[in-house]
Amino acid sequence: MEQESGKSFFERFVHSQASGSIILIAAAITAVVWANSKWAEFYHYLSHLEIGVIFAGQTYQMGLAHWVKDGLMTIFFFVVGLEIKREVLLGELSSLRKASLPVLAAIGGSVTPALLYFYFNRSGPALSGWGIPMATDIAFAIGILALLGKRVPTGLKIFLTALAIVDDLIAVLVIAIFYTAQIHVKSLVVAAIFLLLFYMAVKSKTRRPFLYLFPAIGVWASFMVSGIHATIAGVLIALLVPVKSLINPGQFLEQIQKGIEKLKETGPLTRDSLTYNKQQWQLVQEIYLAADDMIPPGIFLEKHLHPVQAFIILPLFALFAAGVTISADTMASFPGPISLGVISGLIVGKQIGIMFFSWLAIVLKIADMPQGVKWSNIWGVSILAGIGFTMSIFISELGLDSPKLVDEAKISIFIASFLAGVAGYLVLRKTLPGQANA
Repeated sequence: MEQESGKSFFERFVHSQASGSIILIAAAITAVVWANSKWAEFYHYLSHLEIGVIFAGQTYQMGLAHWVKDGLMTIFFFVVGLEIKREVLLGELSSLRKASLPVLAAIGGSVTPALLYFYFNRSGPALSGWGIPMATDIAFAIGILALLGKRVPTGLKIFLTALAIVDDLIAVLVIAIFYTAQIHVKSLVVAAIFLLLFYMAVKSKTRRPFLYLFPAIGVWASFMVSGIHATIAGVLIALLVPVKSLINPGQFLEQIQKGIEKLKETGPLTRDSLTYNKQQWQLVQEIYLAADDMIPPGIFLEKHLHPVQAFIILPLFALFAAGVTISADTMASFPGPISLGVISGLIVGKQIGIMFFSWLAIVLKIADMPQGVKWSNIWGVSILAGIGFTMSIFISELGLDSPKLVDEAKISIFIASFLAGVAGYLVLRKTLPGQANA
């Protein structure tokens, strides 16, 4: 326990993503095997199992897979939102100099794959899938980086993490702007009202969970019928959550010191005395509440939701989203334009975009190379960034209407992500020093 508590937040974050990626792989493999086994019918039955609620005489229901993708994945996007806000205010994106390299690298690593996809799919129903190869799966990328242990410079870990977080932000914007079929303004007005209620609860510093949970559910439900994907609600709510302490350190120390002094004046403090001595109980509670205010809400939520996201939500998403039926019909046109667009985008486009824009940032002297990092290391990370998986699968289901096209896109994502993971690992293993340097 002492060793765990001694780790920095960044180290715990990386560990959670790395270990969660193993379960994510297992869930994805299970989905593919299950969907192509003699139990495939039960897999599809379970995916479409209707679950809902009755409210005011109306029935609201969705399939189980739909609940995972539009419901649980909102929590995933909530954590993404917390990560983005933390990095922008306090982390590697908090200053122009620190943010320039990962931001430009992420832009290059998003735009170039989209252009390559467009080159192979200039018209037809596949055109709308241009956003598929833009994303990087942070869990898998960091998981593979973790396999190299202490050989990886801290600067390279931070670069990849910041790049992937900016990548997520770009993906969120793409989903919100381009993968919205029809916007219902009234629903967005209702969502704005619920967001205002949530903001008021945050500003009031109320300790009643219901006053946060009720408007948060209201925002999500409003987005569900607005035409904009419901998961965007998670990001918007996250941006309202403070990532700094609610009181300043001086005020905190003053309250603690006064509380302890008063507590000493109440007589002997024992576990029994706290049961019947009301004054002692109130003073201890005041100390507890002061300490509670000192813990940043956003950091607290991010820390406790990461295991939920890594070990429950993403594996469930993979289980219901990765179940591609590999049939003769699907493979008849493989590789087709979608396959070429996705694979070339993730494998080639990511490398070209990240390397060129990183080089541009360094040459123009608007960013510095991370300490202990070489260009060969940046190249290895640019290959790892081709692991699209989670967000790429998510966008494929939003952007493509035909199940056959979605299956082809998913198969392509699997192939590209596998190749990127293996190639990135081999390049980094070859180019990183043989001893710890971080």
